[in-house]
Amino acid sequence: MEAWRLIATALLGVSGLVLVLVTMAKVRDRANAHGPVALSGAISFTLLALLCVLTLTVFAPVFVWGAVILVGTTAAVMLVAG
Repeated sequence: MEAWRLIATALLGVSGLVLVLVTMAKVRDRANAHGPVALSGAISFTLLALLCVLTLTVFAPVFVWGAVILVGTTAAVMLVAG
């Protein structure tokens, strides 16, 4: 396995986990119930895990780095926007 894939997956995982937590907090603010929060967390974490596995195995480098930039930028904007 190439080193760039490991680095990209680590960056994607860290920013993706931040994005999962921010998503769960936004749902909690809107729903005021535990069920939708857990469901949104499970769905977003599953999608993140799938994206990380595909990053490690089959995606092309251009797509991988594009996804890392997109997820990292989205997490940063959502954190700043509050």
